[in-house]
Amino acid sequence: MSMIKVENLTFSYPSSMDTIFENVCFQIDTSWKLGFVGRNGRGKTTFLNLLLGKYEYSGKIISSAQFDYFPYPVEDKTMLTMEVLQNVCPLAEEWEIMRELSLLEVDTEVLYRAFETLSNGEQTKTLLAALFLNEGHFLLIDEPTNHLDTRARTHVANYLKKKKGFILVSHDRRFLDECVDHILSLNRANIEVQNGNFSSWMMNFERQNAFEKAQNEKLQRSIKQLQQSARRSAGWSDRVEASKAGAYDKGFVGHKAAKMMKRSKAIEARKEQAIEQKSRLLKNTETAEDLKIFPLVYHSNPLASFSEVSAVYDGKQVCNPVSFTINQGERIVLDGKNGSGKSSLLKLLVGENIEHTGNVQIGSGLSISYVPQDMSGLKGRVSDFADESNIEESLFKTVLSKLNFDETQFSKDMQNFSEGQKKKVLIAKSLCEKAHLYVWDEPLNFIDIYSRMQIEQLINTFSLTMIFVEHDCAFREAIATKTIEL
Repeated sequence: MSMIKVENLTFSYPSSMDTIFENVCFQIDTSWKLGFVGRNGRGKTTFLNLLLGKYEYSGKIISSAQFDYFPYPVEDKTMLTMEVLQNVCPLAEEWEIMRELSLLEVDTEVLYRAFETLSNGEQTKTLLAALFLNEGHFLLIDEPTNHLDTRARTHVANYLKKKKGFILVSHDRRFLDECVDHILSLNRANIEVQNGNFSSWMMNFERQNAFEKAQNEKLQRSIKQLQQSARRSAGWSDRVEASKAGAYDKGFVGHKAAKMMKRSKAIEARKEQAIEQKSRLLKNTETAEDLKIFPLVYHSNPLASFSEVSAVYDGKQVCNPVSFTINQGERIVLDGKNGSGKSSLLKLLVGENIEHTGNVQIGSGLSISYVPQDMSGLKGRVSDFADESNIEESLFKTVLSKLNFDETQFSKDMQNFSEGQKKKVLIAKSLCEKAHLYVWDEPLNFIDIYSRMQIEQLINTFSLTMIFVEHDCAFREAIATKTIEL
């Protein structure tokens, strides 16, 4: 057990004027299981890279721990998985690797296959298992759930619950609750460390915000009253001072004027003190403006239907055929393991040429808005993207602003956005499109917790008709009206 101490950490990228961290101070124990939370683009991955020594900074990071990072870069994915893992944890025995894989419910036969043949979930699990075999290392785990289905998330959460000594960046509320014992929160004004899981931290954070909001309103009323009192006292003092001219007892009048002036200065001092107290409040309050959308109403039901449909790859059906309809106001979530054809069914809806069995029928004149998983094509400025997408630029920027973009982002190349910011661009585009049906494929990958809750509220308020794939259980429970099992 040792401590990681951060003292007066200040950092900004050489190519940017934006300060990411300024005089940040905190300390953590290397035996803790830390959940690391914060808005997209605020610097979570940057902080992990600072721990790894990738950038120069001012201040101090004091630690005797050796850091390992996930996702671990595998340069040659044609190697056998066992060879890849032996490079990750060279001191581990084969039986130890097998033991860790069994804890993650991974069949040990994957060790003797090329790493590239493993699913995303299997790759995530095997690399995590190997990294935890590096005894005495402190693990920096950056968003491991983005390519995990619901069952795999449960396996990984149960595995991490039995481990210690890591920082976990995740925006999945349920996942964090299941496997961390401390929260490291990257706030607007500082970084804080708190004992407990995400739910307990969120409750305390909201309680603190409510208290500061009440204090802020009380001080605002007090400042207003003091300003009125100061003006009255100053006016009385001026009138008394003016009355000295021609007065019989100028000493008495002067004393009275001085007394009035003293009172005016005392009120002014109290006002300044109240203003100073007010300035210390609400620095970490996270604002999340309500999003709006006006979906089109389709003229009949169903909007679309699937009859005995299954995606086909290499001549084989990837799941049992499914049949269902999509009706106005329904929000259907497709559930199943990675590789079961969920994304393929969505792609069939949006007109992609996917080999399949059965029949997909789409209503005449049906307008569909699609959020794909892939973000690799995003480049150029936001205004250019709006123009290419035939959406109103001012509306697009307004939606992005409500998703916590500031104006400086609008002049940057989207290639330099964080993964969460790129995903928000695709979601904002969809929200600006007038559609009967919204088809979203894992829309929450990399999206911060506050924005997830914003989007939940939007969907429930405006009763969107949707079919989507998402493995965030809290999100699914909040919005889905029907689940289709693959």
